[in-house]
Amino acid sequence: MRIPKGCAEGHSPFAGCVRVSLTKKNIYFLSFFLGEGQAHQPRQADQNNQMTKSKDQYSLGILTISDAGSKGEREDTSGDAIAKIMTDLGFRLALRDIVPDEPDLISERLRDWSDGGEVDVVLTTGGTGLGPRDITPEATRAVIELEVPGIAEAMRMLTIESTPMAMLSRSVAGIRAGCLIVNLPGSPKAVRETLAIAIQAIPHALEMIRGWRTHPVE
Repeated sequence: MRIPKGCAEGHSPFAGCVRVSLTKKNIYFLSFFLGEGQAHQPRQADQNNQMTKSKDQYSLGILTISDAGSKGEREDTSGDAIAKIMTDLGFRLALRDIVPDEPDLISERLRDWSDGGEVDVVLTTGGTGLGPRDITPEATRAVIELEVPGIAEAMRMLTIESTPMAMLSRSVAGIRAGCLIVNLPGSPKAVRETLAIAIQAIPHALEMIRGWRTHPVE
């Protein structure tokens, strides 16, 4: 089983992260952000046109879904965990908010942030389980224009060994207006574990979907 260098020693932004098996092929982006080894080489066309964004050019939105948190009754430790991990990896935190577990409010915030063009990726935390108020996946599906099921599938599959309850997660991921939206669980530990998986694909996904903004769908 292989993890990013430094994770076990607590030097990685994923300190305490789940141990997963990573091949050289699927670790290259994570290695790039952690400053280990060499990043993949862009295609010649990307090099010539300087199409590839550097890591500090990606902007991030963090949306915490929590009834108690929206009332100020609970500290947003999961949102803090996302912010720490992503800013350490070079993402720029542009937007952050807390909303209650209300589908209309969640969808409205996701729609506004995506359509506004201020963020490249929105990471939500909370509301992905089986509780009566866990409606983040439904609120997300109501606004995305293209679902990206592999991200959520990978997060469930690769964390289930250490966290069997991962099979109960209903997280989804998708694109709206050139913005990638990914649902993460509600606890800081689960955030670290699942984000350690998702971050391997997020940078490449952002490169792939740039055309949504440069060539919008009519």
